[in-house]
Amino acid sequence: MTELTVNGSKRDLEASTIEDVVRLLGLEGRPVVAEVNGEVLTSGEWADTAVEPGMKIELVHFVGGG
Repeated sequence: MTELTVNGSKRDLEASTIEDVVRLLGLEGRPVVAEVNGEVLTSGEWADTAVEPGMKIELVHFVGGG
């Protein structure tokens, strides 16, 4: 387990990459923007970006509606 701050909340996740975090949070396959420690990552970088304890991750996903 790794302690991360995701969208302002501390979470313990069994994740080794940002891609794992997105999947564990049920956001896989949705349009998502990931910011890690203040840097916006492309979805192509998620699998290669290792998570580290204390990392700050902001995930923004889009929802339809009006």
